[in-house]
Amino acid sequence: MALTTRGGGAGGGDPAKAPSASDPSLGFLTKRDTEVKLPRATRVKNKTPAPIQITAEQILREARERQEPEIRPPKQKITDTHELSEYRLRKRKEFEDVIRRVRWSVSAWVKYARWEEQQRDFARARSVYERALDVAHRDHTLWLKYAEFEMRNRFVNHARNVWDRAVSLLPRVDQLWYKYIHMEELLGAVANARQVFERWMAWRPDTAGWNSYIKFELRYGEVERARAIYERFVAEHPRPDTFIRYAKFEMKRGEVERARRVYERAADLLADDEDAEVLFVAFAEFEERCREVERARAIYKYALDRVPKGRAEELYRKFLAFEKQFGDREGIEDAIVGKRRFQYEDEVRKNPLNYDSWFDYIRLEESVGNKDRIREVYERAISNVPPAEEKRYWQRYIYLWINYALYEELDAQDIERTREVYKECLRLIPHKKFTFAKIWLMAAQFEIRQRNLKSARQILGNAIGMAPKGKIFKKYIEIELYLGNFDRCRTLYEKYIEWSPANCYAWRKYAELEKNLSETDRARSIYELAIAQPALDTPEVLWKEYLQFEIDESEFGRARDLYERLLDRTKHLKVWISYAEFEASAGLGSEESESEEKKNEVGYQEQQMERVSKCRGNDELENNSTFSNWICFCIFY
Repeated sequence: MALTTRGGGAGGGDPAKAPSASDPSLGFLTKRDTEVKLPRATRVKNKTPAPIQITAEQILREARERQEPEIRPPKQKITDTHELSEYRLRKRKEFEDVIRRVRWSVSAWVKYARWEEQQRDFARARSVYERALDVAHRDHTLWLKYAEFEMRNRFVNHARNVWDRAVSLLPRVDQLWYKYIHMEELLGAVANARQVFERWMAWRPDTAGWNSYIKFELRYGEVERARAIYERFVAEHPRPDTFIRYAKFEMKRGEVERARRVYERAADLLADDEDAEVLFVAFAEFEERCREVERARAIYKYALDRVPKGRAEELYRKFLAFEKQFGDREGIEDAIVGKRRFQYEDEVRKNPLNYDSWFDYIRLEESVGNKDRIREVYERAISNVPPAEEKRYWQRYIYLWINYALYEELDAQDIERTREVYKECLRLIPHKKFTFAKIWLMAAQFEIRQRNLKSARQILGNAIGMAPKGKIFKKYIEIELYLGNFDRCRTLYEKYIEWSPANCYAWRKYAELEKNLSETDRARSIYELAIAQPALDTPEVLWKEYLQFEIDESEFGRARDLYERLLDRTKHLKVWISYAEFEASAGLGSEESESEEKKNEVGYQEQQMERVSKCRGNDELENNSTFSNWICFCIFY
């Protein structure tokens, strides 16, 4: 019973079956049987160096010495023709099997053909090459191997045939043409080589092909032929480097005039080329070598005017060095200005919206004084319109237009162009979003200076209609006031007040105008309308002027009423103090005025009586009939 109980418990059963139950893939094996047993890491107890040290070099040498020799196939010695034929048959079968497997492999065909060449069986080698060409006729290396095979074995006509077929099939591969021409030149067939060159030139090759043709003719002393080829060369490749090469060719042979004509043709033809800088530098250096300093200077200046500033860095550097060597003080200054001009061009090219750079550039050009260049820079500057219609982006830009207009008016003295500048500027500004009163006023003042008052009024009227501003109203009123057109001033003040009814300045100036014109009632009405407005920017100033106006007119009752009305609106301490001071000054003023009037009247009567007494002492006046009338007049007054 005890054994049964132990066998039926959880710990009973076969211990070998327990792992397989958990992992069926192990079968009858346990995990311990399948574990990889690694050797335990041994700890080195003695770390002192061994008495005999072994280097890596010794280890490698021992490994090489103990290496077994390489197994090489035995050398076969052929003793008779039968063995030779068997060897050839076997090798050909191997080559054919390789070709059958990799038919597209050019190297396999070349190996096969070279082996046949080594066997001195040239017909078979030629046959292999022809079979290879049927597979890869577009591979120029195969044609090269084929032609070199024919040349190596002195089959000249065969080689010519191969080269002719190659260049006909692949005319864009320059190497084939070079090899073909080289073969003809080695054979001394100069005419044939020239004919091959002509065939090649018909395909319009690159500059290297033309240069090789020219060198070929020069090797045989054919200068005229080389010159004719150069003419065709520059016509086919009109580039600065080809013309420079042609000019150097003429210069080397002492043909200075011919070289100059070549440079002049190039300058006329390639002035707008992207590499024109190289051409002009070479042309100027050529004239410098010929001791033609003025010609070289003219070329430099012409180039600086034509070449874009972004590609003229080397040109400026050469020009500055030239002026330092041959020029005077003025020439050096011009060169320095040119260098600064190049720097400004570089800045405005990197950031066209950097208006400070444009201002500096324009200032530089104005110091030089070239009108055409100044206008060109101004036009380029104003063409860079700010990208966003926000006033903060336009504040620097608008001064370009202002300076442009002032330059045209004051320096260039071109009135019509100045007028066009102002019109174009006013047309460009988006007045619905923002405007610049300065531009409107400057345009109007310009027309006034030209005695064109109608145009000035039209400009200011358009400004008020399109984009009214306080400065425009003030200046327009000032102009009309100076001209004595008071009705126009009244109309403008009404427009001003209609546009900005809360502007106390407009109300005060309108009332001041009427007061100066002795229109007291109109001035009083304007003041009444002003203080009746629901909102004002500085009402205390307006009330103060209205009160002073009534006091100056000695309308103390009206002033007192105004103070009462003002106190109904505000109870400020200053108002009470001002009211009290007014009452005090008004009482004293009435008494002083009465006494002053009496004193003036007594003094006047005494003065008249003195005049009468003087006249009575004169007998002629007493007998005069007008004397009595004059006395009556004095007494009456």
